Amino acid sequence: MIVAVGYYLRYNLSYREVQEILYDRGINVSHTTIYRWVQEYGKLFYQIWKKKNKKSFYSWKMDETYIKIK
Repeated sequence: MIVAVGYYLRYNLSYREVQEILYDRGINVSHTTIYRWVQEYGKLFYQIWKKKNKKSFYSWKMDETYIKIK
């Protein structure tokens, strides 16, 4: 379940694409089940990710390099 929701959220795949990836790995689950898992646990995963990656959004460094493209 964690892998299925992770694939969907991380790689922006469709539910059917996640289903095919899991099927290739020997896990037979329907795309509607993956949809329900994302609806149920997606917000929880986002909150965990947000806490883990909190600092990266508050600190930005800018490099003053200019590139001329023709």
